[in-house]
Amino acid sequence: MSDLIRISEIFGPTIQGEGALIGVPTVFVRTGGCDYRCVWCDSLHAVDSEYRHTWSPMSADAVMDEVRRLSGARPLTVTLSGGNPAIQPLGDLIALGRAEGYGFAMETQGTVAKNWFAQLDMLVLSPKPPSSKMQTDWDMLQGCIDAAQGAPAVLKIVVFDEADYAYARDVAARQPGLSIYLQPGNHTPPPPDQEDAAIDLDGIDDRMRWLVDRVIADRWHAARVLPQLHVMLWGNKRGV
Repeated sequence: MSDLIRISEIFGPTIQGEGALIGVPTVFVRTGGCDYRCVWCDSLHAVDSEYRHTWSPMSADAVMDEVRRLSGARPLTVTLSGGNPAIQPLGDLIALGRAEGYGFAMETQGTVAKNWFAQLDMLVLSPKPPSSKMQTDWDMLQGCIDAAQGAPAVLKIVVFDEADYAYARDVAARQPGLSIYLQPGNHTPPPPDQEDAAIDLDGIDDRMRWLVDRVIADRWHAARVLPQLHVMLWGNKRGV
């Protein structure tokens, strides 16, 4: 277990704020580093190399020690986040935790496939829509699904506008076997050193209502529209 994991932060227990596990108690293990640079990224402190000095190289044992401390050694879901956690060596951490009864969920944009995806309790694939200014590699996204080897996998798409909505429809058509969750995009957040800046909740609410109306009008009954609960409760505050 010599591979070190770049850790941006470990915090919780709190609740998962979005997607298929919304409301579920969890400890977050947020890794540092990402192969994407989405223009509306809300986790720049875990993405941009400018913040690399704040990331800590930790062994799987050290990470698990912190998870145990935070959870009171009472197993729960561990959420692997980032950045893109798929670029980190997380297989040993997952094996350690699962041996003690912890579950693991991970969110990734689907650009890097690892064989340890098959050990996850939930793989959340969040390919990025046009508003992110990133491009989707459809073959690699499929490779991530294949790497899960039947472990539960779902899709989660951030939607800001009509182009993003059309993209979400396209993703769903390409992967009809996966449940899909839609969430209204958060307005471009402030820099990490201004995390307490006010959130435009009215704007997010307007986008949420528009998205609900759009899904219902199209009779897209398979889609599940959910808010970012953590944004509603705590805004951009880190560590909750």
